[in-house]
Amino acid sequence: FKLGNLFGRLGGGSEAAGEASADAVEYQGYRIRPACRKEGGQWITAGVVTKRFGEEVKEHRFIRADKYAARGDAEACAISKGQRIVDEQGDRMFD
Repeated sequence: FKLGNLFGRLGGGSEAAGEASADAVEYQGYRIRPACRKEGGQWITAGVVTKRFGEEVKEHRFIRADKYAARGDAEACAISKGQRIVDEQGDRMFD
């Protein structure tokens, strides 16, 4: 069976958690990936900001109260929020 099925069964898969993954975007040396979750018929804005420091990749996850009926709207908001986090905090977000 597939590795994705294993993660889903263990609760680590994004679909098992109601999370939808989308393509990451590059922004000022960071990668921002929407990780919106469906809850109660709406999509909750969430995402992950990552940056490589040599061999290490650091990650900052965020969830916002914004909810949308359409997944694409939530993902667009997640990208915007991720960019704002980068602009306001930069590398301090990983502290």
